[in-house]
Amino acid sequence: MPRGDGRLTHDIDPHDVGPQDACGVFGVWAPGEEVAKLTYFGLYALQHRGQESAGIAVSNGRQILVYKDMGLVSQVFDEATLESLVGEIAIGHARYSTTGASVWHNAQPTFRPTSTGSVALGHNGNLTNTHELVELLDARLEAIGERSKETATSDTAVMASLLASYPDRSVEEAALEVLPRLRGAFSLVFMDEHTLYAARDPQGIRPLVLGRLDSGWVIASETAALDIVGASFIREIEPGEFVAIDENGVRSERFAPSEPKGCIFEYVYLARPDTTIADQRVFSVRSDIGRKLAQSAPVDADLVIPVPESGTPAAIGYAEASGIPFGHGLVKNSYVGRTFIQPSQTIRQLGIRLKLNPLRDVIAGKRLVVVDDSIVRGNTQRALVRMLREFGAAEVHVRISSPPVKWPCFYGIDFASRAELIANGASVDEIRRSIGADSLAYVELDDLVDATNVPKDNLCRACFDGIYPVALPEDDLIGKHLLENPDTTQLKVLPS
Repeated sequence: MPRGDGRLTHDIDPHDVGPQDACGVFGVWAPGEEVAKLTYFGLYALQHRGQESAGIAVSNGRQILVYKDMGLVSQVFDEATLESLVGEIAIGHARYSTTGASVWHNAQPTFRPTSTGSVALGHNGNLTNTHELVELLDARLEAIGERSKETATSDTAVMASLLASYPDRSVEEAALEVLPRLRGAFSLVFMDEHTLYAARDPQGIRPLVLGRLDSGWVIASETAALDIVGASFIREIEPGEFVAIDENGVRSERFAPSEPKGCIFEYVYLARPDTTIADQRVFSVRSDIGRKLAQSAPVDADLVIPVPESGTPAAIGYAEASGIPFGHGLVKNSYVGRTFIQPSQTIRQLGIRLKLNPLRDVIAGKRLVVVDDSIVRGNTQRALVRMLREFGAAEVHVRISSPPVKWPCFYGIDFASRAELIANGASVDEIRRSIGADSLAYVELDDLVDATNVPKDNLCRACFDGIYPVALPEDDLIGKHLLENPDTTQLKVLPS
């Protein structure tokens, strides 16, 4: 059953939402193993990618069972629940809503019956042609005489219903019909009763990897999830590739030409530092970003401190290149995250203090270099600079390990709207004055690209330069709540 009303408080202040993570997906084909528990631990490793809801689907060869709810992975599942999910194939999903509201009906995996069995689907990314797919789905349902509707309002629900709308096709055949019609970012894990499937959009915007267990195979958003479950990394799922895994092994088919445009923000913030993307350890990339930032934006200071945790690798790199000592001047409360409890005004006024607390004896009297991953609205940095000064910092110099975020993302990251992005309407010096820092500098885009060791043309940089690799529709045909707008074509789906 749904828990609560689905509203979430992001961090502490819902009016200062930073760049929200993409979703995490995980799949496993492993007869004889406890696939639900493997999926649980895989999702646990991917929790940073989505904290709103979590779900696991399991097949025992005869039927698919799905269990999902609002909350963190550790809140949704317990030992008894996992023990009841018995099978040979499983997929899992940890969600941050980027299309459709954060409500139980939009939690994943999404389940649909088909003419030959059932399909369960988990999705990381955002489609950009959902409006076209809704029209296609309407036509498909009319062709097979279905008129059913439901409350799910995500692009994932549209994909799942399309996969189930081919009564004369298997799920695999339907997938090869549907996948070429999708536009935007999609890293998918899905399954029927007998086979685990995976697919990645032709641009490979969101990550997806293949791993090997002694007794089976694993698909995951990040290599860190493979490490957690003891799987060895085999390779990335290629852009435009469709993979099927069953008792006959791994089959691969290309449904579209590869046009790689991997998300550069994965390297800055989204991915775990212990994950590898394009043969580069994310921690090493972030450290190198810090070194390049120290070279391009030096400052006389006594101590380099990170904003934990995402600022830590870049702060280490900045300290190494500058020769300024590295230290921990901020203590993070690791247990403050997404919560269903709405904060009172008194609690909200505490704001950042519930997440970060300065170490007075470390920072008092010091000239600080404070390294953070990004600035969105600037509210958090403003509060942080004020707090550091209250605790005795002599100077506060802010260094940001990404370029100014000037454009929203339509491929699976929920930034603020363009009007709310502080860098969209203010110069660097105006932002510096706004947050109260003694100096402010961002890493240059070309330096960030160099740190990834990926060719610039193979990266999506849209949030920094406004160049979108997949064409976008008109403004009224895209957005998180497109399918909840009564003026939009009403979503029709097969009964679940």
